[in-house]
Amino acid sequence: MGGISDRHQEIKRRRHRRKKIALFKRKLKTATASEKTEIVDKLRKLTEGCEVVIENLGLTQA
Repeated sequence: MGGISDRHQEIKRRRHRRKKIALFKRKLKTATASEKTEIVDKLRKLTEGCEVVIENLGLTQA
């Protein structure tokens, strides 16, 4: 009967995504072009709404 509810699972996922996106934002300040493409690939694997996040970070050309 125990276990984590669906709501708590989704909250945990959101917190993890928020933490990872903050990490990527920090790394973008000093990233080279190849590192930026790696970050974009990782963002695409991380979340469904990745295109919006990528656009907000200014990585549309990467």
